[in-house]
Amino acid sequence: MMDETRFEPVIEILSEPSPADEAAILARLIAYNEEAGGPARYTPFNLVVRHPESGEAIGGMVGSSGYDWLYIDLFVIPKEMRRQGFGSRLIAMAEAEARRRGCIGIWLDTYIFQARPFYEKHGFVCCGEILDHPRGGARYFMQKRLDGAPLQR
Repeated sequence: MMDETRFEPVIEILSEPSPADEAAILARLIAYNEEAGGPARYTPFNLVVRHPESGEAIGGMVGSSGYDWLYIDLFVIPKEMRRQGFGSRLIAMAEAEARRRGCIGIWLDTYIFQARPFYEKHGFVCCGEILDHPRGGARYFMQKRLDGAPLQR
């Protein structure tokens, strides 16, 4: 193993890092986290909404579970399908999958122009925010406990 304390590293700013660079950084972060916090058991999570004729992915959810929480990273329903219950169906499916995986909750983030009221309608509460992200707006971090424990801010 390389002795990293005996050299001056080269630091680069890259707009398009290589997959190998990203994998190396992620591997070191996971190793550190698991040494400090125990096994994360990260597992990908995807719900894909497909067009019935073409089979094309037209929406859905992308995330992962780890450290006993399900994280929703991406969630989109096509504009023409909104307000018809599809989003609620996907949230219910995500909750069922989170419970199946033994997760105690779900977390996500959303912008002021996205879906905070939708998530609140489904029991999520805001547990953090970044003001002026984007400028003049806000980004909200939301959580929903599935284990019955009280939410704390």
